[in-house]
Amino acid sequence: MSHNGTAAANPAVVGLGGFGLTTFLLQLHNLELMSAGPVLWVGLIYGGLAQMIAGFQEQKTGSHFGYSAFVSYGAFWIALCLLLMANHFGIFTSSTTDVGWFMAAWTIYTVMMCIAAFRIHAAMAFTFLTLLIGFVGLVIGHFGAPTFNTLAAIDLLFCAFGAWYMMIGVILKDVYGHEVLPMGKPWISDLRAEKNLGAPVAS
Repeated sequence: MSHNGTAAANPAVVGLGGFGLTTFLLQLHNLELMSAGPVLWVGLIYGGLAQMIAGFQEQKTGSHFGYSAFVSYGAFWIALCLLLMANHFGIFTSSTTDVGWFMAAWTIYTVMMCIAAFRIHAAMAFTFLTLLIGFVGLVIGHFGAPTFNTLAAIDLLFCAFGAWYMMIGVILKDVYGHEVLPMGKPWISDLRAEKNLGAPVAS
């Protein structure tokens, strides 16, 4: 809630929460610690719908990164849940290789988003790097090396924690009025500013 009653809330707290929680649950399923049921329903509602709504709110703030990330990964969760449900009911079924290509396409998108994430702050860079590593592992796993699916699940647990860290960091900053959890410096600095000023630009 805003302290002054005028500032809009940061939609990222919902987007990051939905992404983190759904990612966490999916990895518990991939590690055979729980069934697919909770993953599907949370994926459709929180990871999918709620995250997409957060993305459309990011669009209103002028954030291209947040807009693209939350709407796109929200769509990812909805598509993945529907794909799994369709396979269960034998409708437009997808083979393991088909899912591998699905993951490969999202890997390419995540590579592009990583380049931007590295310029934001360390927490964002860490979250997207672990997401990218996880996607690569899932691609390899679905193309014939299933052990990589387990390795990807472990990696993506750290990705979920990274998203949650950023979420609670934003909330605590609003509640306490100052930064409580540091986000860290960008992994990629502004090279143009360094060239002009002769020193890195701190964020």
